[in-house]
Amino acid sequence: MVDSYVPDKKDIVFITFNPQAGHEQAGHRPALVISPKAYNEKTGLAIFCPITTKIKGYPFEVLIPEGLEVKGAILVDQVKSLDWRIRQAKFICTLPQDSFNEVIEKLSVLISK
Repeated sequence: MVDSYVPDKKDIVFITFNPQAGHEQAGHRPALVISPKAYNEKTGLAIFCPITTKIKGYPFEVLIPEGLEVKGAILVDQVKSLDWRIRQAKFICTLPQDSFNEVIEKLSVLISK
């Protein structure tokens, strides 16, 4: 049976970040999807922010709220486009809208003029 899951924005998924270089996050880990389902389905790519359990209080971390299946912080400054099919993204849960808004606000600081 073929898995019909397509990642959508606000989804938290398990995905592999290898290969990596330097200070980039690596390994099989949770990540937040920030791109919309229509883009992800059409291109086979999705835009992700990795999630870490090693919270350091950096300004571009967004803490995951209590009660979700994943604990830790979203690393907004480590955005990465990945082939979610080849890397076999697996759905875990959905990030609440207010937390997603915080991610987008921090991301906009990084990419604004």
